[in-house]
Amino acid sequence: GSLVNERVTDSSWEEEGDLGETWARRNAFSFGKGGRGVERRRTLDALMKTTGQVVQCIDSVEYGLTDIQEYYANTGAMVRAMDDLQGGEGKVQASVVESYSRVPRPKKLNDVLRLEYRSKLLNPKWAETMVDQGSGGAFEVSQRMTALIGWGATTKFKENWVFDQSADTYAFDPVMAQKLRDSNPEAFKNIVGRLLEANRRGMWEADDAKMEQLMELYSDVDDQMELGTASKYIAQSVEALEK
Repeated sequence: GSLVNERVTDSSWEEEGDLGETWARRNAFSFGKGGRGVERRRTLDALMKTTGQVVQCIDSVEYGLTDIQEYYANTGAMVRAMDDLQGGEGKVQASVVESYSRVPRPKKLNDVLRLEYRSKLLNPKWAETMVDQGSGGAFEVSQRMTALIGWGATTKFKENWVFDQSADTYAFDPVMAQKLRDSNPEAFKNIVGRLLEANRRGMWEADDAKMEQLMELYSDVDDQMELGTASKYIAQSVEALEK
């Protein structure tokens, strides 16, 4: 893999260009008669400097750009690497072709992201159905929040309304937040943590009141997880003594 999704998951990057560089380093090898796994970074850079359009094909209506981490880790990071080599001014464009469509037509990548976030992560029916599934559903929501950071870093998809509605839906709605905390506190912690990270990295402009509320939620769930772990071991000890 490109290791980009691992870096995004671990928040182990400083500048957005770090992710493009990670992708380039991992993909600068050729395989063929001339050798297997031969590094050809200069060749890759030459190709990236002359490429103005990247096209991602999607062959499933079920899994889109926001569902699979590898999309931003490869397509997104490749766009970042190319654009940085060309001055970082947005010269490299990315399009998506949905091969399952009756008449496949290229769409702008960011337009597809907007549509997917409206129809999935920010769709009340999708959100309720996913969260009601329990721990697994909470994990899926959490993964999509991590991907939101990935897309923001690689293709500069930074739209306040997505983060605003994500915060309102999963963090600030008391019923939804409690369901997430009860079923998968680690996933809820990641959701809140990604919102804090988005603000820190300049992807989301949120007012001080929202940030303070998010920091309180993060601290609370962090304490909950520590106490929950301690309670588990105490309960096991008591049970063992009773036996």
